[in-house]
Amino acid sequence: MRIDVVTIFPSMFESYMAESMLRLAQERGIARVEVHDLRNYTTDRHRQVDDEPYGGGPGMVMKPEPFFAAVEDLADRFGAAQETIMMSPRGEPLTQAVLEDLAGASQLVLLCGRYEGVDERVHEHLATREVSIGDYVLTGGELPAMVLIDGVVRLLAGVLGDHTSVQEETFSGGLLEYPQYTRPATFRGWPVPEVLLSGNHSEIERWRAQRAREVTEERRPDLLGPEAREK
Repeated sequence: MRIDVVTIFPSMFESYMAESMLRLAQERGIARVEVHDLRNYTTDRHRQVDDEPYGGGPGMVMKPEPFFAAVEDLADRFGAAQETIMMSPRGEPLTQAVLEDLAGASQLVLLCGRYEGVDERVHEHLATREVSIGDYVLTGGELPAMVLIDGVVRLLAGVLGDHTSVQEETFSGGLLEYPQYTRPATFRGWPVPEVLLSGNHSEIERWRAQRAREVTEERRPDLLGPEAREK
């Protein structure tokens, strides 16, 4: 998979992409992440990427020309991406289902806005999708882009050592994940549930399924359908 990120702060991604799973995914040739400075696609000597909003109001709005120039240049060099994604608080929520959908693409372009927002023509005529990581506002799209990259890349075959861990984790089955324990068997008087020490795999699976449902009912009942919530 190829992921291109367009931002005015490319250095924000350097350390993040050089660590842990993302570094390994790139070293193994499973994913290639490149970050591009939006200012390189400006045409004035000041490399201006923003301007005052039409109609007045506070702050500055990011101009459409650099975004279009960047995406068109990437398409010329690497082919058109399946999705050009604007990271935006008004976008669709980033869920595990969205990550799984995006993980099936061979190429993504992520656009990171700043200031008071991005010219609407970028949203309407350039981005194929808008994605939000939550109902709050950040100073820019860089952190949301990192979250999306992390969530997508870890789903790619060969990135994680045990692919079954992806299938069993939180949200993958529509439920929150069951509690996990490791050594010691007792810590400060708090024991590990006996069933996990029993070696009885069928009982362990039943316990995990029950606890996953209980945790979901307690913390995220919205994840359960109406029929399931009534039971």
